[in-house]
Amino acid sequence: MRSTTTILAALLIGTAAPATASVAEQVKPGATIFDTTGTEAATLESVADGLVVVSTGTNKVTLPMTSFAAGTKGPVVSVTKLQLDAAATQAKAQTAAALAAALVAGASVTGTGGNAIGTVKTIADPNVVLTTPSGDVAVPRAAFSAGPGGLILAMTETEFKAAAAAAQPK
Repeated sequence: MRSTTTILAALLIGTAAPATASVAEQVKPGATIFDTTGTEAATLESVADGLVVVSTGTNKVTLPMTSFAAGTKGPVVSVTKLQLDAAATQAKAQTAAALAAALVAGASVTGTGGNAIGTVKTIADPNVVLTTPSGDVAVPRAAFSAGPGGLILAMTETEFKAAAAAAQPK
C-alpha cells in the first residue's frame, strides 16, 4: 500500500481559494500549513505537478494545490487538522478494503505501465505468489494496489522481469 494517501478534491471543493501567485510563493517544502482557525494543521513535504504532500504527524496526505489559500502566517488549508486526519484515515480504510477485495487467487495483475504481469496464484502474508510466463514469483503484498482495472504492481513489466531474473538462484 502506498504511504501517501490521496484525498480527493471533493473534500475541499468550494472551500479553498484557487491557487494564486502568493499561494505558490507560500507552498514550499518545509512550510507550516495552517487551518482556517489559524491552528497548525500540517507540514508541507513536497510539491510536484500541482499536487502537495503534507504530513499531519499522523498521516501523509496528497492534496491539489487548489486546496490552499494564502494566509498571513503561511498557506491555509480549508479543513481542520482533525478533519484532514479523519479523511486520510477513511481513505486508507477504503484503499485497504479495495485491495483486499481485488487481491484474490486468479486475479490479473498489471504493472504501472498497464502491461500484464501475471495472475495471483496464492496469498500468504507477507507475500503474494504470481504466476507469470517465466514461472511463479513471490512478491511482497505491500507492492500491490487496487486500480480501476484490477490489481497493479508498483513497477513496470520491464522492471518486474529484471527484478524476477535477479532474484533467481544462480
